[in-house]
Amino acid sequence: MTHKSLWIRALAAGLALMVAASACSVRPVEPAAQPGSDQPAPAAAEKVVVRWSVWGSAEELASHQAVADAYMAAHPNVTINIEHTPWDGYHDRLKTLVAAGDPGALADVIFLGQDYNRYAESGVLEPLDDWIAKTNYDLSDYWPTVIERARVNGKIYGLQRDLDLRLLYYNKAMFDKAGAAYPNENWTWDDWAEAARELTIIEPNGRIAQQGIGMETGKWSMLLAQTNGGYLDDPRNPSRCALEDANSLEAVTFFAGLIRDKAAMTPADLKQIGGDAAAFQQGRVAMIVQNSSRAPTFNAAGMDYDVAPIPIPKGGARVNNVGGARFVMNSAARNKEAAWAFLSWLQGREGGQAIYTRRGDMFPILRSVANSDDFLKLPIKPDNRAAFVVEASSVRLFTFGDFPEYDEMNDLIIEPNLQRIWGGEAEAEATVRDICQKVNEFLKQNGYPRP
Repeated sequence: MTHKSLWIRALAAGLALMVAASACSVRPVEPAAQPGSDQPAPAAAEKVVVRWSVWGSAEELASHQAVADAYMAAHPNVTINIEHTPWDGYHDRLKTLVAAGDPGALADVIFLGQDYNRYAESGVLEPLDDWIAKTNYDLSDYWPTVIERARVNGKIYGLQRDLDLRLLYYNKAMFDKAGAAYPNENWTWDDWAEAARELTIIEPNGRIAQQGIGMETGKWSMLLAQTNGGYLDDPRNPSRCALEDANSLEAVTFFAGLIRDKAAMTPADLKQIGGDAAAFQQGRVAMIVQNSSRAPTFNAAGMDYDVAPIPIPKGGARVNNVGGARFVMNSAARNKEAAWAFLSWLQGREGGQAIYTRRGDMFPILRSVANSDDFLKLPIKPDNRAAFVVEASSVRLFTFGDFPEYDEMNDLIIEPNLQRIWGGEAEAEATVRDICQKVNEFLKQNGYPRP
């Protein structure tokens, strides 16, 4: 039996119990204020507890707690109980709880970063369309394509908290010591590669003391989009692998060349020392590609850094990641009115969006917040916050796979074989051909393309 079949059967079994038990567990409260108005919901007569599942570092958890505290201050009848798990293991824990079939196991509101489509199709998540219509929740302020990507079989099951925009973080002290010019929005791949090699320090005994670039598994794929390449010909209903196309192969060979020349760390080496953020903070690399969530950690460490847009190839396009974690509602939530009131407040211009933004934790999903002083004039690093808006206003935001079987395909076929290239164990072109052969077989077995 395949991983997919086991996963779906576990979800189905768990869901049957969850739905049965939830039928008698919903307690009504007074209707919440319309989320689009950004006004506090009126206090309900009875005391309400909303369980909220999140992950995050110590700094991110502090922000989640600040958000919960603000909501409870504005809604004295509501208690927000945070259920925190570190990122490693967070989504495995969710899968285990769903498979157990206990409707009280999952929190009412969940911060979800993986398996969104699977949970939606399996009935674990509450469709939000009726709640959005009932409260006149405003969807027009979201960045382009975000709401489109939130739909599964025509329904919206989650609201994205932020854009997982990637920026080029650079260590200003390292650049100053090397006498190198800081990155700017006009940089090409050639400029980037030249700087990476200039900032790489290899000692006479062969020890690598410092490298130019650290780019984790998955981050490098932005290069594919910049060349108009990708893993697949269509991210939602693919018919074939596109990784061996000439423009896709250009990106693979560019990144492989940086690693071969020691100008970029291998993803495996990055993982061994704790990831790109750890390498950056330890002074092991001069540049990384990361989102805004790492800024509080770098600020707490007193690092001298800034950000710039990602360099693009000559003739390429500026693109960025449309992904980002979503707030979703458990379909077996004990009090759906209260859960929706909190979830929609998390997305409010004067609610969670404002608090997360002012704390420097994210790039806002709402355009009005991203273009406000709350973000652009935030008095903490990075200084060049306009770079985020440059990236968000790209010609197109991208995703490489947005269908239920994508994670399985990526984990089993694409990433393990790409790691062989990055590790210097395999030649790029031949390995890419092998990947595409296996991907095409996988797509056919799973009925793609679908009518």
